[in-house]
Amino acid sequence: METLEWMKARLPEFLRDLEAFVRRESPSGDLKGLEEAAAFLEKAFAPLKGRLSRKDTPAGPILLLKREGEGEPVLVLCHYDTVHPKGSFPEPFRLERDRAVGPGVYDMKGGILALLYALRHAEATGRRLPPLEILFTPDEETGSRESRPLIEAAAKKARAALVLEPPTLEGDLKVARKGVGLYRLKALGKAAHQGVEPEKGVNAILELAHQIPKVAALEDRDKGTTLGPNVLRGGTVSNVVAEEAWVEIDLRAWTLEEARRVEEALRALSPALPGARLELTGGLNRPPMEPTPESLALFHKAQAIGEALGLALRPGRVGGGSDGNFTAALGVPTLDGLGLLGGDAHQRTEYVVVSEIPRRVALLAELLYAL
Repeated sequence: METLEWMKARLPEFLRDLEAFVRRESPSGDLKGLEEAAAFLEKAFAPLKGRLSRKDTPAGPILLLKREGEGEPVLVLCHYDTVHPKGSFPEPFRLERDRAVGPGVYDMKGGILALLYALRHAEATGRRLPPLEILFTPDEETGSRESRPLIEAAAKKARAALVLEPPTLEGDLKVARKGVGLYRLKALGKAAHQGVEPEKGVNAILELAHQIPKVAALEDRDKGTTLGPNVLRGGTVSNVVAEEAWVEIDLRAWTLEEARRVEEALRALSPALPGARLELTGGLNRPPMEPTPESLALFHKAQAIGEALGLALRPGRVGGGSDGNFTAALGVPTLDGLGLLGGDAHQRTEYVVVSEIPRRVALLAELLYAL
């Protein structure tokens, strides 16, 4: 395929650009780092056709590239924030045999560079593209609070959404993601002196000890529904009956039906100790990305292109969420995992496979042409 050969010839240039981008470390919430990464994107994408605009938010700059084309618009989602604090890696970018290693290289700065080169190929060869709306967001790793309204507004006008998160470790694209719920269950009791009159107190920690097994019992592993009461805090000092305690709960579910079942049960919890009270806050942070006939048809289109490139792509399902959860929940056919092959996401060994970069760029480019 000509696209693949074109990309193979430009792999050294791609790696130089990738290094420049990754070295601009951009942890979520680090406004200086995010500004530097956004400036790189503005400089890289500005020469391309289309109109590049910027919206400054408390989470960092959100960039939007709008490009005219033929047919109905396609939304492309990218985030440039990473989970790694600055200085987490011994060296911000390094090549180790067939791996490029660095903060966010896999999740998902490599995917953004794949898009850059796919668009460069289109302009160099005159290939036709659909109208594109491309969002570059700075807060995906922390829940997309600022970006979500813009993502959903763009999705409502799109006939498909492509997400440039990396593929699975096996290289498969992603057609399903679990929904993510974040909750805090707080127990409120009554303080008292532990030595003098403990009978006058109501121990909030003990109340939570009664509630946590009830929370865990809401899991349904057969359906893939999990609950993690993973952070626990309470009390003040050892000689005071704990007046307050809370537990943070992480919910993951493949379907909205399951997520609603669990949330309803959490809200229905009642205190076990006389005088204790319960408060539940939080909710579903990302709805499940459930496959539909339309999204699977989008996958099969990509699968056929992958076959021509020597890729045996399967429909992948993963427990983590992405911005594709938002578009899928609106009924927009969504395909995720169109970034670069690699591994060790969110670890200090995060990498992409260098030799596989040309095929993944070609896959993305040819899918855009097919749309």
